[in-house]
Amino acid sequence: MNLALYKGVWVFAEQRDGQIQKVALELLGNGRVIADKLGVELTAVLLGNKIEDQAKELLAYGADKVIYVDDENLARYSTESYTKVICDLANEKKPEIIFIGATNIGRDLGPRVSARLATGLTADCTGLDIQEETGHLLMTRPAFGGNLMATIICTDHRPQMSTVRPGVFDKLSKDDSRMDESKIEKRVATLTDKEMRVKVLEVVKELKEVIDISEAEVLVAGGRGVGSSENFTKLQELADALGGTVAGSRAAIDNGWIDHALQVGQTGKTVRPRIYVACGISGAIQHLAGMQDSDFIIAVNKDDQAPIMKVADLGLVGDLNKIVPELTAQVKEKKLAINA
Repeated sequence: MNLALYKGVWVFAEQRDGQIQKVALELLGNGRVIADKLGVELTAVLLGNKIEDQAKELLAYGADKVIYVDDENLARYSTESYTKVICDLANEKKPEIIFIGATNIGRDLGPRVSARLATGLTADCTGLDIQEETGHLLMTRPAFGGNLMATIICTDHRPQMSTVRPGVFDKLSKDDSRMDESKIEKRVATLTDKEMRVKVLEVVKELKEVIDISEAEVLVAGGRGVGSSENFTKLQELADALGGTVAGSRAAIDNGWIDHALQVGQTGKTVRPRIYVACGISGAIQHLAGMQDSDFIIAVNKDDQAPIMKVADLGLVGDLNKIVPELTAQVKEKKLAINA
């Protein structure tokens, strides 16, 4: 394979119901850094139907250009159609890097695309960089059950591909001056009935109140040390006082104390709140991978040698059943004084 033929960084711009997903904007933010280091263009690839306005948004968030493929069969995600369109584009234009969000859609699409392009895929990345002397992409992800962080490179094949967890990177500030329609390359898909072996006839949506902890400014998270679902009420009271949301480690979810949607960590969500209060969480690498970029971390734990203490900005050593209610009382007292 002649690696020199491949140039440029691509971001798959996932859309649902015609709306760009936040992870695509986050990938553009980091893709901008990678593209600048390589001195190449950053391209967003958008598949959908009648969503030209969303293509302009991608330019405003950092893309140098957008390839927009319009077809009514692309309005909703389908493995077969999306894989064919992206692979046809990649074979034609030969990007050196493709980033895909590690969402339900991305985790289905990424392996299919990489297999068809005969290249590798590093899944669930939490870090990306460039090896300056070779130009290879450095893809970092948890390995061996999350017990260590592995950096993987793809030296012999192109494009280099990775799926990246939502919430890992920051999106750039929107710059409306970048919204130049001449930077949008519009394509029309050529999908035959033979290639559309599966068709979505109907989408039935179930309404469920779900809290997105990746958007929370304040999180109060509990782990095995909380002890029971009843004790999570103390964490909820502190979260309410702080104007935040309750979350938990895998141990708390496995014990059925809180819903899986509230899990932070390698098998949960990556979060970056302004304040993260870790209660009864030891700080296994799987959990740290999901919250270590929080602005200010407060750890409450009986063990002053727990790994969580090494990443905490403030460590409180003691019984969380005494410390958390005291914190809640002090927060409420301060708020009353401010509002008085």
